[in-house]
Amino acid sequence: MEKKPERFAQLTLLKASEQHYPTSPEEARLETFRNLYADRDYVIEFDCPEYTSLCPVTGQPDFGHLTVRYIPDQLCIESKSLKLFLYSFRNSNTFHEESVNTVLDAVVQCCRPRRAMVIGRFRPRGGIAINVKAVYGGEIDGF
Repeated sequence: MEKKPERFAQLTLLKASEQHYPTSPEEARLETFRNLYADRDYVIEFDCPEYTSLCPVTGQPDFGHLTVRYIPDQLCIESKSLKLFLYSFRNSNTFHEESVNTVLDAVVQCCRPRRAMVIGRFRPRGGIAINVKAVYGGEIDGF
């Protein structure tokens, strides 16, 4: 078997043969890999149309569409770890505003991007849709 390049050595989730789904955002972890193009600005965007969480008051499911957009510095987020991190909200009781800011805080903490933005567009509940945008270091234009 070919040895994994050293820059991927810390990635434990991507090729894991056994899948462990974290039960909360606190249990989940984001993994990173070295950015080979740290000398330039470029935008990475993750489009997550199947986000779910639970209302902290009623316990009913909430559904949304999250967009995570960032300009990396030295590290990039590994996408499977982000998928599992977002999945961990499925059984978490949180308001939309809190979940968007929690995701942004996790992105900033794990990879220290130059800029980052998380946008949440949540499905209507009781006739009202909620949209939330949290920004770190300045807004980022979309594609």
